[in-house]
Amino acid sequence: MFAISNFLSALARILDIALTVLYWLILIRALISWVNPDPYNPLVQFLYKTTEPILYPIRKILPLDFRFGIDISPIIAFLGIVFLRSFLVRTLFDLAVKLR
Repeated sequence: MFAISNFLSALARILDIALTVLYWLILIRALISWVNPDPYNPLVQFLYKTTEPILYPIRKILPLDFRFGIDISPIIAFLGIVFLRSFLVRTLFDLAVKLR
């Protein structure tokens, strides 16, 4: 059982790191959008390509009433990431501890 416990613990850590990186990428993209970045800059293209698969479905789901000139999809993505980190990652860690 210790092998499954170690696997779940490693999976939880990798998921936690991935969610943290995604959080920072979305935050940097939101901050860069305030200064009208150069769309041909490789860093800006990387940010758009990595965060658009998360932000586009959120924008698509939002009703038209919530589209008042400010893109709130990063805020909703932040809430989703915080939920996943506090629920899913902690659940995996707790499950790994109980399996030892």
